[in-house]
Amino acid sequence: MRVVAILATYNEERFISACLEHLFRQGVEAYLIDNSSTDQTIAIAQRYLGRGLIGIESFPRPKGIYSWQPLLKRKEELAATLDADWFMHVDADEIRLPPRSDQTLAEAFTEAQARGYNAVNFLEFTFIPTREAPDHDHPEFQRTMLWYYPFLPKSQNQVKAWRRSSEPVELAWSGGHRVRFTGVNVYPLTFPMRHYLFLSVSHLIEKYVEKIYDPTEVRRGWHGWRNRINLERVTLPSQAELRFYTADDELDPSSPRCKHFIEEQASTRSLFTPVVRAWQKRFPVFCI
Repeated sequence: MRVVAILATYNEERFISACLEHLFRQGVEAYLIDNSSTDQTIAIAQRYLGRGLIGIESFPRPKGIYSWQPLLKRKEELAATLDADWFMHVDADEIRLPPRSDQTLAEAFTEAQARGYNAVNFLEFTFIPTREAPDHDHPEFQRTMLWYYPFLPKSQNQVKAWRRSSEPVELAWSGGHRVRFTGVNVYPLTFPMRHYLFLSVSHLIEKYVEKIYDPTEVRRGWHGWRNRINLERVTLPSQAELRFYTADDELDPSSPRCKHFIEEQASTRSLFTPVVRAWQKRFPVFCI
């Protein structure tokens, strides 16, 4: 069983090592599409070439605009050409897990295939900073940022692993949330996924607020709250509002949220918030 994760990155130096090393421990190789990173993402990733990372390619980012659809289309092409039995659509801030800690993802996909299934859905457990512990912007974030909530905006929101198909595979149709191909048969056992949404408020600003989103995709309804963050309204939840992580097998899926905490605070951006002005002064190219 050969499993390949197809990973797209942009300025993911915080996450790329942890993401790749986790995949390799899970019996999963990786192929990286880098969307013109300006940080150390590629330099860090290159250390893993030949050690589980099977390739790195550069993907243009015209005028600095983030366009998700072309990256998803490229993932569809790679799923038709890379040599693998199973594929997984992955982001660098995600830790995708098997349903039991005594098996690897590769073993879990083998089990799903043996039972006649060719796709797997994941349930997201979102980890974020809290008012009591607001800053985890360091390499040990998985050890220190331990408060989470289950997130499920709709049923089967993360069908992102699939067995190689002789038919064309589509990801872009759903914004990357659900793979689609002829004869898709989703395994009834949902796999968990830890998602480290942001590590501090300053990281939130860098990761989402400074990003220039493709206006065509925004009009289509993509990017959602990420394109509407109002820094005047951003507050971190208290630890009492979240659940405390102890182990992957103990992640609690009950009563999932249908919106992220930060999404509930999103609205039209303001040019007059003091936080924005401070970041504009520090970063002259800061884009609203």
